[in-house]
Amino acid sequence: MSESQEILLNQELFTQDLCGLAADLLLNKRWMLATAESCTGGMIAAACTDLAGSSTWFERGFVTYSNAAKTELLGVEAALIEQHGAVSEPVVRAMVTGALAHSHAQVAVAVTGVAGPTGGTPEKPVGTVWFGCATPAGLTSEVKHFDGDRAAVRRATVQHALAMLFNLLD
Repeated sequence: MSESQEILLNQELFTQDLCGLAADLLLNKRWMLATAESCTGGMIAAACTDLAGSSTWFERGFVTYSNAAKTELLGVEAALIEQHGAVSEPVVRAMVTGALAHSHAQVAVAVTGVAGPTGGTPEKPVGTVWFGCATPAGLTSEVKHFDGDRAAVRRATVQHALAMLFNLLD
């Protein structure tokens, strides 16, 4: 096995471990999870549903890659996207709120970012990702900047979203 294959395998195992830990906490609380994803295109939902038995804690995932999808599926106001851009704190907060409002879940995670290789700006360079997470205790959001190519940014986004979820549930 090459070094790069070994790194990818370790990242995949880490993602599965994070997801399993979050799943245990969701099960203990009898809560369901919804995801709202833009730059990851459903990778967080895929990581969750890779676990056997995920139907007991994973309620649904929204892939809202386009601005229109964010508006139509999650109720994000078009004016909000126009004013702040799709990759922004107000939009990710609206996405996570919309995921809860349009599902039967008690917990939601949302991501929106610039995975690259194009699309970055000086204000929002490639690798910029906004995260939102909502639990019954409230809503939190944060921005991260990841290095690497498109695949690396997307993998890091999935891992950070799952870690954020776990930390808020724990």
